[in-house]
Amino acid sequence: MNNFVPHPSYFHADKITKDQHWFEAILELPKEERIVSMVTPNYEPHAFSVDIDMSVDAFVVVTFKDITQDLIKRIMIENSANIDPKSGAYAKRYFLQIAPSYEDAARFNEKIIAAILISIENSDTLSLAQEANKIKSIIRQDDMLIHWSNDAFLLLYLVDNEQNTPLMLNKLRKNLPHTLSSVTEQNKEGIKSVIKRVEALL
Repeated sequence: MNNFVPHPSYFHADKITKDQHWFEAILELPKEERIVSMVTPNYEPHAFSVDIDMSVDAFVVVTFKDITQDLIKRIMIENSANIDPKSGAYAKRYFLQIAPSYEDAARFNEKIIAAILISIENSDTLSLAQEANKIKSIIRQDDMLIHWSNDAFLLLYLVDNEQNTPLMLNKLRKNLPHTLSSVTEQNKEGIKSVIKRVEALL
């Protein structure tokens, strides 16, 4: 129970009343809401559905199923505003709404926020969607690609330290013909300052 991330979207210790076992408290929720979040040894957050079996006396069998990607897909389907229809990347408006949560996740996982502005004004005949798919094939699954303006994408990603920041930048430079500009969070300045410095690059 102490490993459950205290996020309002998931079940965690604060949702347990006095003298209750955690599995008794989570059973009071509808089945679709029996979800907890835990972090891996690398501090990556994952979502798990929880199944409780108390059919055998004196035993409680708990099964955790990793539903991280399924949950992301479901959220995206339920709220189509998350995705920019032209590119298939995240919409800027959606990102600005969830930016505080992204910063909270970075703090919780003791990570630094890094950003790369990908300018595509000199693109060939590829459509925005094709450009986005090409970038997605290079970046990691947990990285966040946002359609930032008509001719630019913003890639946000988390790193352990500033020394690791150039790794992604170098990887993109080897595979993309576009102009890339990198911004790294400094002295825990916060995501608003990162966005402000990104906007100054446009």
